[in-house]
Order: sequence, then structure tokens, then C-alpha cells
Amino acid sequence: MAHKNIIALTGGIGSGKSAAADFFKQLGVEVIDTDQIARDLVAPGQPALQAIANHLGKDILTAEATLNRRKLREIIFADPKHKEWLESMLHPLINAETRRQVTQTASLYCIVAIPLLVESHYPQKDLSIYNRVLMVDIDEELQLQRTSQRDQSPTEHIQQIIKLQAKRNQRLAIADDVIVNNAGLDALQQQVEILHQFYIDQFSAQKQAEKGA
Repeated sequence: MAHKNIIALTGGIGSGKSAAADFFKQLGVEVIDTDQIARDLVAPGQPALQAIANHLGKDILTAEATLNRRKLREIIFADPKHKEWLESMLHPLINAETRRQVTQTASLYCIVAIPLLVESHYPQKDLSIYNRVLMVDIDEELQLQRTSQRDQSPTEHIQQIIKLQAKRNQRLAIADDVIVNNAGLDALQQQVEILHQFYIDQFSAQKQAEKGA
């Protein structure tokens, strides 16, 4: 992904990553969503979906031959070995498609939304491809409340997901920029606009310096 200005956008479940990404889009920034890439890779007819069915059995598919995501989550929670297998199969495909999409971007910089940036399948050595890491941060109580309302899921289930994700201090440790999303959408949008101007100034100056070199 050389010669591209790339911001990695990350944060825990329910932190407001998608809302932040949407605000960047409104400002003309191209956003690549790795969650969407992952969903596309396991769509009906895709080789990755067939591989999952071969590994876990045809019961992992719905009557419409789509991936039964709820059942897959249950299997992953119950057996870490299945989680490791799934990640080792999917993540190289996700990375390759992400890189391909980045090369197609035309905006001064682009956002790559990666919820699980800190987790083991995105090791520290891979962070060098990003110019900056932006974390959307949120208080845990609000995180539980918002996610439970959004997904209509019990708090215990959300807490289980949070435990499987990286700790807040691990994300903060690699973040160059932090958006605190405790005060609602208006405050979130304002922070995005401030950061957008900062990125524009930084990358524009960098571009001018490269031309003058």
C-alpha cells in the first residue's frame, strides 16, 4: 500500500466506529470497511463460505445457503481452535482485498476501518503500513448500554464479546489519535471534522515537501 496516506480506524464493539467512518465519508474521505469485506468473502458462492462449511459441517449454513452467523459465533466462543482456524483462513483474504481497494482510492487520504486492529491476527509489524492509528474510545458502561440497545442482545453476551477483544489500554497504546465518544453524535462529528482538517494539513504539507525534494 505504498504511496497512499492511510488512517487505521479502530475501537471496541459499540464504540461508534461506524458513525465516525460515516462522518469522514461526508467530508469526502474514502472509507474501506474490513467488516464489509469479510461479509462479502463469505457470501453464497464464495470459496471461503464453502471452506467454512467443509470445516464445520453443512449445519453452519442456513436453509438459504447463507452463513449462520449466530451459530458460527457460538462455535467460536465454545472452541478457540475453530476461531484460530477461521482467522487463519479469512484474514489473509481480507488483507489482500483491503490492499486492492486502497490502491483504487483517490482522496488525499483514506480510512481503513479495522475493528480488531490490536488483536493477534493484526500483529504490531503490520502497523507500519498506516500513517496513523485513530481509536474511537468510549466508557465501558456506555459501550454496554449502546451495544445492547443496538443489537437487542443481553448485557452478558456483550460482555463476553468485549472480553474476547483487546483491552482498552492496548488500543490506546498504539493510537496516534483518539476520539472520545461519550457525548453523542454532535460531539463525535465535531471531533471528526477537527481531525480531518489536521490530516488534510499534514498530508498536504507532506505532498508539497515531496514535490520540492
